[in-house]
Amino acid sequence: MSSPLQEFSQNLAAILPELHSERLPALLLSMLNSLVPFDNAVILSYTKGEPPQVHYNDIPPLERETQIDAFITGPFVLDPFYRAAVDRGETGLHRLCDLAPEGFEKSEYYRCYFKYTDIKDEVGYIIHLSDDKFLNISLSRLSLSQRFNQPQIAVLKDINAVIETLCKKHWDSQPTTKPDSPLPMQLDSALKHFGTAYLTERESQVVHLFLHGHSTKSIAERLGISPETVKLHRKNSYAKLDVSSQAELFYLFIDSLASLTNYSGGDPLVGYL
Repeated sequence: MSSPLQEFSQNLAAILPELHSERLPALLLSMLNSLVPFDNAVILSYTKGEPPQVHYNDIPPLERETQIDAFITGPFVLDPFYRAAVDRGETGLHRLCDLAPEGFEKSEYYRCYFKYTDIKDEVGYIIHLSDDKFLNISLSRLSLSQRFNQPQIAVLKDINAVIETLCKKHWDSQPTTKPDSPLPMQLDSALKHFGTAYLTERESQVVHLFLHGHSTKSIAERLGISPETVKLHRKNSYAKLDVSSQAELFYLFIDSLASLTNYSGGDPLVGYL
């Protein structure tokens, strides 16, 4: 019976000749699965100003439309892994529960998208290929009783340097293929300016933090104001945007993005409302 180190070495030896081939993503994830088992895996690359590109996806075809296909049409800009990479330049292995803001499970991103993935625990590598491009390797478990434990997370962290080097060798030299998408090519800019043409600066801050999944308490602490003031700003914002709930706010954001074809900056609601 081979040792874990021997099995890792054999898997790595099989991967190296496949650099720049279409087989590498599947072989890479097979190696990871032999070290730390998981149920689902997705590899996505993000290039500044472009929609995400899917390099590997083992989610069953019948479920892809409500999961990954829906994810890359806009909600990805609210994903905690994406925001960690873009906003804070995070790299290496991370766990979703460590990146997600307080109130994540009550956010509309969670209610309208994430809960339908059935993911109970998720870890992922963030690998920056250049200043404008990074990779996210997502490993998920679907059972509450089989969450990733600390020794397993330690194993994945220990091989981070190997994973990062393999990915940079494989993906850094590949040309970016721009997928056909009706969404604006500057989604981060659209998110940043969402509602700013209609709301005060403070109201915009509150709305953005709610969209990112923060709770009333978390927003109050971040902005240095009382929870009651947060609620007041939310109430005024909803009235100005003609929405009555966080769900309607989330769908207004997604619909405003989907309606734009030649976005060049500013509030995506201009011309939509």
